[in-house]
Amino acid sequence: MMDKRLNLTTLFFSVLLVALIITGCATPQGKGPSTIPPQVTASDTGSKIEPQTFPDFVAVTAQEGDTLSSLATKYLNDSSMDWFIAEYNDIDTIKPGQELIIPLKPYELGGLTEKGYQTIPVLSYHDFSLTVSNKMTVTKAAFEEQMKFLQDKGYRVISMDQFFDFLEFKKQVPKKSVVITIDDGWRSTHEIAVPILKKYGYPATLFIYTDLIVGSEKTLSWDLVQEMANNGIDIQCHTRTHRDLTIMDREESFRKYFEAIDKELSDCEAIIKRKLNKEVKYLAYPYGDTSHLIIELLKKHGYRGAFTVKRGSNPFFAHNYRINRSMIYGDFTLNQFEENVTVFSNEALK
Repeated sequence: MMDKRLNLTTLFFSVLLVALIITGCATPQGKGPSTIPPQVTASDTGSKIEPQTFPDFVAVTAQEGDTLSSLATKYLNDSSMDWFIAEYNDIDTIKPGQELIIPLKPYELGGLTEKGYQTIPVLSYHDFSLTVSNKMTVTKAAFEEQMKFLQDKGYRVISMDQFFDFLEFKKQVPKKSVVITIDDGWRSTHEIAVPILKKYGYPATLFIYTDLIVGSEKTLSWDLVQEMANNGIDIQCHTRTHRDLTIMDREESFRKYFEAIDKELSDCEAIIKRKLNKEVKYLAYPYGDTSHLIIELLKKHGYRGAFTVKRGSNPFFAHNYRINRSMIYGDFTLNQFEENVTVFSNEALK
């Protein structure tokens, strides 16, 4: 696919070159050859080759001062789409005189290529600490190291909405996309995780179970949740009480069980709406378990998708209500962390 893109770029600029040569040669007979050399460029003539616009792309020659971000702003109205141009042209930076194709539409929906397909890891955190680490608690130093690793290795952290647009074939996302989520509602999220996320400019989703938000020494208050929401943290549901939705208590009839789990979903949704004036669309299953019944209830309540804690990365054909999430444990080494950010699969070709 990349060869086809490069061939398209070469073809366009070859045609443009021929046009310039013909123009230069259009002198009266006997007046001598064209003064434009056979391998003309914009810098050779001192002129600027104007961008050429087509239905699906723009062909440009980079000028002094151009960057991927500035070109994304000019042609795509979004500086953060620099990756879109870079990946299409298989480059990291640009220089004056460089020939580029700027696609105006998605060119790899679903991340499908002849070599395989893109997968997106969703990372799951719970609690954080300055010094203590255990299965559910990651130290500040380790979290900082992991976020820096993502930056240094060229990963792009995307929002929850961008992730689901990818799943639903609506939009293209960077090849090395990652989603960050945090569960429950512990105070350490505000004190430790959010400042580090802000430092790197990463979006994240906090799944809260609303009965936990009581403003204690260890838990978040609604004021702190609102503050995080105002600063770019996406607040979504983790039910009301963190009950295992798949297990019916012995004293419950099926009717009572059905009503109880329906209430877990509707109460969480209603409380967040009342407290934050926000509509929720996503759920993290307590303990990562679900069933056909729960999925149908989620659809009834208008949820767009939901998350398990099954380890693994997600292709575009992942089930919207059975999304894989990889829990990041406090004792993970950086190598173990890296094993959970797989962004490509050629499994179908093996």
